Amino acid sequence: MNAQLADFTGKALAAGVGRQQIADTLRQAGWAEYDIKAALGAFADVSFPVPVPRPKPYLSAREVFVYLILFAALYAAAYNTGALLFRVIDRIFPEALQNQSYWPRLSDDHIRWNVSVIVVAFPLFFLTFRSVTRTIARDPTKRASRPRKWLTYLTLFVAGVALVGDLVVLVYNVLGGELTVRFVLKVLTVAVIGGGIFTFFLSDMRKEERA
Repeated sequence: MNAQLADFTGKALAAGVGRQQIADTLRQAGWAEYDIKAALGAFADVSFPVPVPRPKPYLSAREVFVYLILFAALYAAAYNTGALLFRVIDRIFPEALQNQSYWPRLSDDHIRWNVSVIVVAFPLFFLTFRSVTRTIARDPTKRASRPRKWLTYLTLFVAGVALVGDLVVLVYNVLGGELTVRFVLKVLTVAVIGGGIFTFFLSDMRKEERA
């Protein structure tokens, strides 16, 4: 946050100027809405003779570790769930030119690997997410964790790219008249997994902004 803006906001609050009036004045001066919210949000809305600063987010090695574990487990579970469903679809709707003697053995190995990763990654994600949620419930300032925000927005980006790519592939095949049950089911798989992750974390970030 701009130091000059923070200093002005603190002095204005100390002088008894209302928050709305400060915000209107800063807008008239050309400050961006994000900067105005950040400046006012730096001070707690409590009754005290001088402005009370809010605690600033800090970078904790433990938080970085926890959130890396959380999102790594999420990515592993999501990817292998999609891969497992793809292989099940391939089993149910095989291509006519597949090597029937080689494909079942290869598919079995991959399915076993996908299931193994899901069995480990999903409980790890669930337990870590529950621990993080409890920590935030006890201390709401933890929502401002930098690792959490960076990895959440990275996840939104990855999920968004997956959804856009999924839609592009769908349109391409529709225009080429190459739609099959197998293809449609795979498109739906990506849409459900990517869309579910994107919707969940977008809702979580919006909830945080409202709070």
